[in-house]
Formats: sequence, structure tokens, C-alpha cells
Amino acid sequence: MTNKDIYILGIETSCDETAAAIVKNGTEIVSNVVASQIESHKRFGGVVPEVASRHHVEQITMVLEETFQKANMTPEEMDAVTVTEGPGLVGALLVGVNTAKALAFAKNKPLIGVHHIAGHIYANRLIKEFTFPVLALVVSGGHTELIVMHEHGSFEVIGETRDDAAGEAYDKVARTLKLPYPGGPQIDRLAAVGEASIDFPRAWLEEGSYDFSFSGLKSSVINTLHNATQRNEPLKDEDVAASFQASVVEVLAEKTYRAAQQYDVKQVIVAGGVAANKGLRAELNRKFDGASQELLIPPLELCTDNAAMIAAAGTIAYQQGHQAGWDLNANPSLDLERYGKRG
Repeated sequence: MTNKDIYILGIETSCDETAAAIVKNGTEIVSNVVASQIESHKRFGGVVPEVASRHHVEQITMVLEETFQKANMTPEEMDAVTVTEGPGLVGALLVGVNTAKALAFAKNKPLIGVHHIAGHIYANRLIKEFTFPVLALVVSGGHTELIVMHEHGSFEVIGETRDDAAGEAYDKVARTLKLPYPGGPQIDRLAAVGEASIDFPRAWLEEGSYDFSFSGLKSSVINTLHNATQRNEPLKDEDVAASFQASVVEVLAEKTYRAAQQYDVKQVIVAGGVAANKGLRAELNRKFDGASQELLIPPLELCTDNAAMIAAAGTIAYQQGHQAGWDLNANPSLDLERYGKRG
């Protein structure tokens, strides 16, 4: 193995961000470009898959050109092309996968498929090197999971949501409060100025379980708002948001802390869009203050979907000798543990 620097191109189109990035040696961002579609989906109150796919088709070439331009590099200088193969919206994923296949084929470069959640986890390696064993709390619109890693590229899911993911619950409560899309940041903003005066339920589930459930909490918020309206005693949106958020972050932080102790990990890392939530960041920092584990939370721009995280995870796959064939396809329900065990 030589000491030659490794440059990996990452492409991400799993949902409503069209992104490309170049990462050096799996830890250093050379360029990172993201074209967001929030304004297009705002009027619908959520992501419309067909609209997302069409925007990816329109933007992917421009995003790639800007990525190479900002890095002052060419596709020929890449060691491999990596792309999110799943999970995600199938039409959106297909745009990225087919773009990556075409570029890799044209430039005779290795093609590597990356799991979207592995990408979110490896966003943290762009900040600091991992010290194993690692516990990852993944919180996003579609995922809430606790994952133990004993080495690079290995993922053991020890807890996951049984119904709504945390981000999903945020969006549904935000819609009930008639807040604009995306709802998560709006709830977080209101919670900062509200008072957690409403006792919403905490779903701890069975003793020792690291699974999550937010469906009951979401229903409790909706019912509480409905009952208050019926009694003509409207509640303050800020207090509802603060009370809802207090319930979510208490369960997330407490289960993460317990798992970190049980599995005797050295680092706890937070990943996914909800990792940008100020309330969650504050509660995790409070919980792990003085703990033996090091807590890593990526900066806001690396919490939401981006391609630098895909290139970072793809670098590990490249170094471990994983390579996709030209039959690589979008896999909207790609399993993380099976992805980590691929041959």
C-alpha cells in the first residue's frame, strides 16, 4: 500500500438534495456542493418524489461541474466514484446511481455503492478520527437508530424505531401546528422560546430496550391540541413545541447514554438531519458532560444530506476492496447491517 493520497468523488440524490463532493483520504473535504429543493417542495408541505426526481435530472450535471471546478480537479484524478444506492426515494436514487455509473464507465474508475445512513455516520469522520468501539445515534426524517461499530464498515443495529422516526414525528407535529415545511427547524426554533409545561408521554418501551417509538407522542400532541381547541383554551405554539421536543430529546439522550455504558464504547457520534436540532445537541452535551465517552456532533452543514459524507464512507469501502458491478441499481430499502457484511 503506497502513501498516495486518495481522492473520492461522492454523489448523493436520495431525497431532495442534489449533491456532489470530493474528499481526500476519507477525512478532508476538497469541495462540497449541495443544491437544495426546499423551496420547490414547501408549497406541498413535504417532498414530492416525482418533483424531486425531475429536479435531480436538471441539476446533477451542474452540481458535478461546480464540484470539480471548486476543487480545481478533473474526473480523471478521482480514485473512485461513490454514490448513494439506498435507502431513499427510488426515482431520486436512480438519477444519482445512473450518473455515477456513466461517469465511472466513461473514465474507467471503480464504482462503489454507499448506504445513506453509513454516509451520515461517516460525516463525523470529516471532523475527527473514529476511536472504536463507537456508538452512533442516527436521527433523521426516516430513521432513528442506535448502531454499534467495532471497526470501519461494520454496523450492529441495537435499537431502531418501531413506527415514526424522530424527524417524521417533528414534521407531523409541525403540520398540526400549521408551521411551514420543513417542520423540524420550526419546532426547534419555537421550543427555544417556549416552556415545557405540558406533560407529553415518554415511550421507554420494555426494560433494557433500545428501540424507539414516537407515534404515541405524536398522537398525544394532536389530541391535546384538538381538546384545547374544543374547550376554547388554545395553547401557545411555543409551549407545545417545547413540551414535544423535551419528550423526544429526553428519550433519545437517555437511551443513547445507557447504550454507551452497556456497550462500553469510546466515542458516541450523532448523525442525520435531526442532529442539527439545538435542543437535542444541548441535551446530549449535558448528558455526556463528564462521561468517559467522547461525544461527536457534526457541524450543521454535515448533518443534512450532502455528498461529502458519501465520499467519506465510500473511501472506507474503497480501501476495503469493495466495488460494485455495472448492474448497480437503486435499492430504496437497503439494509445497513447486510450492507456492512457484503463480500
